[in-house]
Amino acid sequence: MHPVIVTLLALVCLAIGLVAGYYMRKNIAEAKIKSAEEAAAKILIEAKKESETRKKEALLEAKEEIHRQRAEADRDNKEKFNEIVRQEKRLQKKEEDIDRKLDSIEKKEESIRKKEADAENRRQKAVELQQQKLQELESISGITTAEAKQILLTSIEEEVKHEAAMLVKEIENSAKEEGEKRARKIVAGAIQRVAADHVAETTVSVVSLPNEEMKGRIIGREGRNIRTLETLTGIDLIIDDTPEAVILSGFDPVRREIARVALEKLILDGRIQPGRIEEMVERSRKEVEQRIWEEGEQATFDTNVHGLHNELIKLLGRLKFRTSYGQNVLKHSVEVAHLAGVMAAELGADIALAKRAGLLHDIGKAIDHEMEGSHAVIGADFARKYKESPEVVHAVLAHHGDVEVDTLEAALVQAADTISAARPGARRETLEYYIKRLEKLEEIAESFDGVEKSYAIQAGREIRIIVQPDKIDDLLAARTAKEIVKKIEAELEYPGQIKVVVIRETRAVDYAK
Repeated sequence: MHPVIVTLLALVCLAIGLVAGYYMRKNIAEAKIKSAEEAAAKILIEAKKESETRKKEALLEAKEEIHRQRAEADRDNKEKFNEIVRQEKRLQKKEEDIDRKLDSIEKKEESIRKKEADAENRRQKAVELQQQKLQELESISGITTAEAKQILLTSIEEEVKHEAAMLVKEIENSAKEEGEKRARKIVAGAIQRVAADHVAETTVSVVSLPNEEMKGRIIGREGRNIRTLETLTGIDLIIDDTPEAVILSGFDPVRREIARVALEKLILDGRIQPGRIEEMVERSRKEVEQRIWEEGEQATFDTNVHGLHNELIKLLGRLKFRTSYGQNVLKHSVEVAHLAGVMAAELGADIALAKRAGLLHDIGKAIDHEMEGSHAVIGADFARKYKESPEVVHAVLAHHGDVEVDTLEAALVQAADTISAARPGARRETLEYYIKRLEKLEEIAESFDGVEKSYAIQAGREIRIIVQPDKIDDLLAARTAKEIVKKIEAELEYPGQIKVVVIRETRAVDYAK
């Protein structure tokens, strides 16, 4: 074939190939563009659906938040309204009480005015009657002046003898009052010199939580964490509706403190599981034991009482975690030591012995949960066991009157214990229990025959009883006081002691002219 023809054929084939390639690439490009457009449309549709969904969720959340805030606002408004209603009722009641009291006072004033007028009339009549009788006696007596003087001297002599007897009795009472005044002065001086602050503590401990989720972690799977903690410490964990708080309740204050420290450490650490709980409880037990030792040593330094056995120092430290009617027993013991020492200095007694016995007088309360018997007997046994002197043992045993007081120092410890426990603000009672105790005290006194009225005074530490003089004489008044004391001891629970005073009053009225 001719070369030119071959070349032409080649060119034609090349042109055909180029055209075919162009159309093929164009079809492929169009197919890819169409696929991309479909994918983009699909993405846009899905994006619109997702945005609609999120928009609906946001609207629902906003509606729920608005509903919650509205409910909280309604609840707050309702509480405020109820509080306003209660205050209005209280004010209305106070106004009614004031009106009743004013009416009562006006009636009493009117009654007093009538009685005064009646008394004045009677006095005038008595004066007139007396003058009339004197005139009659002068007319019918017919006695001489000497006889009248003798009769008058005899009468005066009898009156002087009676006044002399009264003067002797008055001197005796004055001496007794002076002795009591000096005793009160010594006690008041001791209280003023030994003023101590007492922190009112409760019988349960509260541990704050960072959030509500922590309650579930403390409980653990199927309650294994809380069971482990309760088993190791002997303390009950109360997880209720109290927000972000766990209550620890237990009979032994030292165990409760160990549980509190351990739980706080676990919350800070964050790893709450049985193995970690055992480790934290053991570490907390050592820390609390160290604190007990330090508190006991500090108490001996504060009171300047040295040479105590180590076990007695530990028992003193345990009192840091013990309270009685809200009064911290360790602070109370230190205060009793200071009070006894101050009074011993005033009276010339053994100051060191009084302070030592005062510091140890409640040592039995450190372990009275674990042993049978009163804390005075337990404390005396431990003081004897650790080689304390017989005088200290006796003071510890006698500070609540379990045995008769034989030494001045024991009497001072008993007095200091009463002062520290019964002074205003030392111990805490709920108002409801306090009022019920006073009412019960007066009810016991008024249950005896011949009692006219009783008054509980000095925060229930004394009761004064007015008896009817025609039914109860002096001897029966003393016996009635003893019987009331026995009934109070049998039926009533109270801190310290209660003084019972029976008053029998006979009045003689005369008028000077």
